[in-house]
Amino acid sequence: MKRLLLVAVAALSLNTAAQADECSGRSHTRGTVAGAAGGALIGGLAGHSASAAVAGGVIGGLAGNAIARHNDWASHPGRYYYRGRYYNHRRYYDGRYHYW
Repeated sequence: MKRLLLVAVAALSLNTAAQADECSGRSHTRGTVAGAAGGALIGGLAGHSASAAVAGGVIGGLAGNAIARHNDWASHPGRYYYRGRYYNHRRYYDGRYHYW
């Protein structure tokens, strides 16, 4: 039962990371791997067991992916991503474009 739960958590974390990369079209693999490695190291040292290292790796991977996605979004403020390009938010009225 414990092994089944571990496999289910691992599968869910991989699926979440794959879906997260679709939001901006850029890969966040480096942040995910760095977070997983750091989480596994901290979990293993704090819990003194392999299961604590695995749990720390999963949680660290999710956190690393979230941080990488946030940094990707923060590097393009006021823009949105559509079909492989970033666009400014703009609207045309009063004879000119207005950006926000």
